Amino acid sequence: MPAGPGLRPDHCLRPRGVLRGAALTLVFAGVLATAAATGSLPRQEPDAVKTVRATPSRATVDRTALARAAAEAMADGKSGKKAAEEFVSRSGDRWGAVYDQAEYEEFEQALDGSYTGVGLSARKAGPGRVEISRVRAGGPAARAGLRAGDRLVTVDGRPVGGLSVSEAVSLLRGDGVPGTTVVLGVERGRSAWTETLSRARLSTEDVIVRRLDDGTVLIKVSAFTKGAGERVRAAVRSAPAGSGVLLDLRGNAGGLVTEAAVAASAFLDGGLVATYDVDGEQRAVYAQRGGDTVRPVVALVDGGTMSAAELLTGALQDRGRAITVGSRTFGKGAVQMPSTLPDGSVAELTVGHYRTPAGHGVDGRGITPDLTVGDAGGERAEERARTVLSGLGGGS
Repeated sequence: MPAGPGLRPDHCLRPRGVLRGAALTLVFAGVLATAAATGSLPRQEPDAVKTVRATPSRATVDRTALARAAAEAMADGKSGKKAAEEFVSRSGDRWGAVYDQAEYEEFEQALDGSYTGVGLSARKAGPGRVEISRVRAGGPAARAGLRAGDRLVTVDGRPVGGLSVSEAVSLLRGDGVPGTTVVLGVERGRSAWTETLSRARLSTEDVIVRRLDDGTVLIKVSAFTKGAGERVRAAVRSAPAGSGVLLDLRGNAGGLVTEAAVAASAFLDGGLVATYDVDGEQRAVYAQRGGDTVRPVVALVDGGTMSAAELLTGALQDRGRAITVGSRTFGKGAVQMPSTLPDGSVAELTVGHYRTPAGHGVDGRGITPDLTVGDAGGERAEERARTVLSGLGGGS
């Protein structure tokens, strides 16, 4: 699944203050993709999001000073975007990033569940190291034989490790036109080679539902793009009576907060999903009423479970609605506010953080599952999860 318009080390929860009013956004985390997929609340905040009280909040970056730096660079005939990137880098805002207009437009388009790319996701695996975390079945990367765990070294001859997140993804995405090519330098163990891939328009398969042999309903959610939450809710509603649900959120890099809240509504009868603060106000996200509060649920998570997926995990865990199995989640819970710069590029700057219903911060900490399994991404974790679900009465 593609992630934010950039291979950002870790994407975040952020309100689109400029583009979508005071709206909360969760951006996908740490993914190298040729297009961006992010999430946000709608232009009008739904009833699920309410301002509850004022609290101090302060942006890491002075937005006025940032815009001034970009404008001064443009007046000198230099790149406003480049000046903004340097400004944000010096600010200490670990999640701050700058995107040009084309990147941000692709970022928005991906909300609809489609993107132009090569069908791979990646994440930072250490300083200067980027690994492919997932390969989309049937996509250009999969047809070329690339696998999760392969190291991505270069994009069109440029080393990835030394690039900023937005620069790396910009190279992968190119001009966003299907049929154009990109050359990737890849390493696997001691082998190294280059692979030329043609970009394609790809649709995402963000929610996959399967009935396992013991009657368990497996719901795999890869990302919270538009409609994903309702698909989760529909799957729960149509599940046979007495069957348990195995909610697989492993490798889910985030998405739309509203979709995560709708997914939570499948298992909760209203109530708090998360709180977050923006520009001095604390707000709350609530589940809709009418969810299934009886059916046994086990949530599978790992280090690739990020942002919106962590929000959902925290809600189900804190409210005692699901047993969580796997390994500690990624830990991305920064709220960011986009600001449009004089050249039309967009800077995303941290202004706060979100918390789980019990008040636990996620950013930099992640969520520790109820049952830790070392090989969280493998079959053993799923087997343990199914055993737990069976013990809850949700499987044979």
